[in-house]
Amino acid sequence: MVTAPVGFQCPVCVGTAAAAQQVVRTFAGGKQVKKPIVTYVLIGINVAVFALQMLLGVDAVAGDWGMWPIGIGIYNEWWRLLTGAFLHGSFLHIAFNMYVLFALGPTLERLLGHGRYLLLYIVAALGGSVASYAFSDFHTVSVGASGAIFGLMGALVVAGRRLRYDIKQVVILLVINFVIGFIAPGVDWRAHLGGLLTGAAMAAVLVMAPREHRMLWQNLGVVGILLVLGAMVAWRTADLLAMLAPIGGLAT
Repeated sequence: MVTAPVGFQCPVCVGTAAAAQQVVRTFAGGKQVKKPIVTYVLIGINVAVFALQMLLGVDAVAGDWGMWPIGIGIYNEWWRLLTGAFLHGSFLHIAFNMYVLFALGPTLERLLGHGRYLLLYIVAALGGSVASYAFSDFHTVSVGASGAIFGLMGALVVAGRRLRYDIKQVVILLVINFVIGFIAPGVDWRAHLGGLLTGAAMAAVLVMAPREHRMLWQNLGVVGILLVLGAMVAWRTADLLAMLAPIGGLAT
């Protein structure tokens, strides 16, 4: 099982993000947000799911619901692309992910509004899972919110120009954690990269859409990102089917 922990956090980054909340206004077309309710709900869901994993068996739940290429591509268990992003492999794993979510999530939620922020989180989580599905060994089982967390970091970097504050510390945090993904064993760097790129793309679509027909451009941009992810899934699925066909596939 690949637990894909985020790695290390920077206290200065957290302070920078917290201070920025005082100057954030909604650029994406949503209503001004006072309390980051979605961030707290996401943390609560992740913690509750991990508690359930502890009761049922961390590895057992990961095996049944985590990102597993064979399960997705051969057994048509497509939900694994999303459910795996709400599972974790250890206390340390979920602690790191929820720490970053708590530190950076409120800033983005205030910037984007509740709905767009939730959409960003979910699509970034999917982006991480899709990248892992597309490029990992087909035996891999990967879990964790790391794809979504890297998506938030990527989104904050892209949106930083509009927030009027220095994003250098966030960039440093991002680089350190990304490098750790290649050094530390058992880390799914593919999910990190996929979430990062997807989150950055989502932020560009949501924050930089022209004022005229803003919602139309935002909708088209999000659909475009989902189509790219869908194409990656279709490509990987076809690849798996072609790979396993000569040996008769897998028994159900």
